[in-house]
Amino acid sequence: MSASDARLTRGWGYRSGSIGENDWTTAAPTGTVLDMSRTDKPTAWDERSTLLTMLQYTRDTAAAKCQGISDEHASAAPLATSPLMSVGGVVNHMRWVEYDWIEHEFVGGPDLGPWTDEEPDREFSQGAETVIAQILREYADQARRTDAVIASYELDTRSQTSLGSGEMPTLRWVILHLIEENARHNGHLDLLREMADGTTGY
Repeated sequence: MSASDARLTRGWGYRSGSIGENDWTTAAPTGTVLDMSRTDKPTAWDERSTLLTMLQYTRDTAAAKCQGISDEHASAAPLATSPLMSVGGVVNHMRWVEYDWIEHEFVGGPDLGPWTDEEPDREFSQGAETVIAQILREYADQARRTDAVIASYELDTRSQTSLGSGEMPTLRWVILHLIEENARHNGHLDLLREMADGTTGY
């Protein structure tokens, strides 16, 4: 199975009120309750504003979960049955999934992801090998690029690449899929962070 097919099997088959770029790497005391300030309320109630606000909310949740975590804890994979699941690995995966869906699959650009045929989940191991501040900076950069692409297209625009079913999804569906994906992984981050140093936040 190719790296592309593996990703299809896994799922293919910022900024109002958001945490700022600097806040994504601001240290916070560990073993405490994090400041999870963010908003899921759009400044306007149209469909595009609502979708982008919810997407940003899921990004900000992931970033907030990383406040103050040490690089050692961010790279740790505490679940023996899920050796790729580290805080750094999950956030790096979220960054690259966003790239893959928007810049590669939707726009039809090159596949520049870290995955290979030999290691189709390379973004997870790469995240565990990279300092968390760098991962968060790259995720914030990716979010800005994603938002710029989204701003250039109507929500009904079809993707350049098809789903496994052969259908070409709309940009609307792609955004909703990213929200779904991020929300699921934020649940993973909740558990991984609390297991790492006892830090919680809602």
